Amino acid sequence: MLARTIALIIKELISLWADKKTRFVMLIPPLIQVIVFANAANYDVWHVPLSVWNEDLGAQSAEYIRGFSYSPAFATAPDVFSPAQAQNVLESKTSAAVLHIPQTFSADMLAGRPSHVQLLIDARRSNTALLIGNYAAEITATYNQSLHPGIPPPVDIELTNLLNPELESQWFILPGLVAILALIMATLVSSLSLAREKELGTYEQMLVTPLRPAEIMLGKAVPSLIVGLVEGNIVLLAALILFQLPFKGNLLVLELCLAIFSLAGVGVGLAISAFTRTQQQAILGVFVFVAPAIMISGYATPVENMPPAMQLLSLLDPVRYMLVIARGMFLETLPASVVLAQSWPMALIAAVTLIGATFMVRRSIS
Repeated sequence: MLARTIALIIKELISLWADKKTRFVMLIPPLIQVIVFANAANYDVWHVPLSVWNEDLGAQSAEYIRGFSYSPAFATAPDVFSPAQAQNVLESKTSAAVLHIPQTFSADMLAGRPSHVQLLIDARRSNTALLIGNYAAEITATYNQSLHPGIPPPVDIELTNLLNPELESQWFILPGLVAILALIMATLVSSLSLAREKELGTYEQMLVTPLRPAEIMLGKAVPSLIVGLVEGNIVLLAALILFQLPFKGNLLVLELCLAIFSLAGVGVGLAISAFTRTQQQAILGVFVFVAPAIMISGYATPVENMPPAMQLLSLLDPVRYMLVIARGMFLETLPASVVLAQSWPMALIAAVTLIGATFMVRRSIS
């Protein structure tokens, strides 16, 4: 019995290794995912774009600001000169924080009086906001020690979290799940469509019908698109009804963007399905695509913290664009220019993948 079992195990291992596609799936995707995850999963916060709203312009305020400029945690962003400009750079993600220094800062320092400064933080990423606040507090403490060691701090910094004042992690996670679950389901259902036909032996029968390749793709794409929209809306309703998240955007615009995004996932799934021969291979293909796509999208860690190569790779990821739209629709009123800037790359990805899948089906006919 043991000998027969061992013989069967050896036979299965040999069969796995003998198949070229299975051998590829076992070796290459894990290596790719190790490289992607190791570089993309970075929870440190560096080079945070910081704008300065300095109403003092004295030597003491310049010295205080220099502590932020020399810190690797912060990077220089355009200065602002009014509350409206500060709000605008935070909402547009031009800056992640705005340091506001009052007019009396230098006079207070020279007179030995305490001074009150304010740091406005984009708190849509609650964990990042906490880290930014900690970095600012450390820089302020260092500045205080350099002035008067051992006495009460002359500079007090107030941290003001905008767009997510309570630092609720659900405000950050749930809007992202609208995109993540829609992508997973749309890609999975579409990837199984052609692979199922091939595995059941009905693929060739379908090809000899009067249906043209474009019609086959349309017939396979629409059900997957509907599934993606349904999944995304289930999360959307749960976020609004069960978790009471605010929603400040336009629902129709969000639905249109979600449809474009789901179509991009459908295109990727159909391309995987056209390339694979079995449903098992299709599921593995979806896993190989979805896991890195989520990791480099900015869902868990900011794209800005990733190496340049990962940031360039994320430009090909539809999740990156939908996350900006979904989170923005919940927490702020996104300008039309921002929605358009995030929508056209998703539409381009959808067009390229759908055309590629159609071309592969056309080749199988000829």
